[in-house]
Amino acid sequence: MSRRQMDITPELMLRAYRIGLFPMAESREARTLYWLDPEQRGVIPLEGFHLSRRLARRVRQAPYRITANQAFAEVIGECAAPRASSADSWINAEIQALFMALHRQGHAHSIEAWQGEWLVGGLYGVSLGGAFFGESMFSRADDASKIALVHLVARLRLGGFTLLDAQFQTPHLSQFGTQEVPRARYKQMLAVAVERPAHFVAGPDAAELAREIEKLRGAPGSDPVADPLA
Repeated sequence: MSRRQMDITPELMLRAYRIGLFPMAESREARTLYWLDPEQRGVIPLEGFHLSRRLARRVRQAPYRITANQAFAEVIGECAAPRASSADSWINAEIQALFMALHRQGHAHSIEAWQGEWLVGGLYGVSLGGAFFGESMFSRADDASKIALVHLVARLRLGGFTLLDAQFQTPHLSQFGTQEVPRARYKQMLAVAVERPAHFVAGPDAAELAREIEKLRGAPGSDPVADPLA
C-alpha cells in the first residue's frame, strides 16, 4: 500500500490498473487515496465460475429486471452508502468522481438489478482490453447482487473477456469459485488480458444471454483459474 503522491486523473487510473494497482480511501471522508498491490489477488474464473443450483433457479425466475450502464452514478452511490456490515466505506468523493469520469469515457460499467422502479442491487467496475476489474457491489433485496454478478460474468464471456479481478478473496465471493492468485502470476495474467480485444456487452440479445447463463450452470466450478500463459 502506498500513499498518493500526486493528483489522480482518469488516465493515471487506467495506467495503474494496467500494471495491477488500484486506489482506495481509508474512509468515506478521507482526503487521501492509497494505491494497493496485494500479495494475493482474488480472481473470479470466467471459465469455471460456480453457479449453484439454487442461484441458477433464482436467475431463471427473473425476480429482478437487469440492466447495464443505466444507473452508474446510483450504483456507485449505493456501494458507498452505509450498510449493516459497515457504517463506513473506502469509496470517498474523489473515487466517485474518478469513476464517473471513467464511465463517461466508456471504461467503467455497472450492472443494475431493479424491482419495479427501485434499484435494489448492482455492481460496478473497470474494463481494459479483456480484463474487468470488479470494484464493489450492493444489495437491498434477496440475491440482487448475486444475480447482478451472474449477469456480469455472462456478459464478459460474451464479450471475449478472460480476466475478472475481484481484488480480494472474501467468504461471500468464495461461493462463486473465487481463488487467490499470487501477485507475480496475477500480473502475468493481467499483461495478457489487457492486450486482448474485448468489449463490454451492455445490451446482449436476450436469448444469447440466457444460453450463456445456462452454460455457467454446467461449468466445472472446481476448476482452477484459467491461466492464459499455460
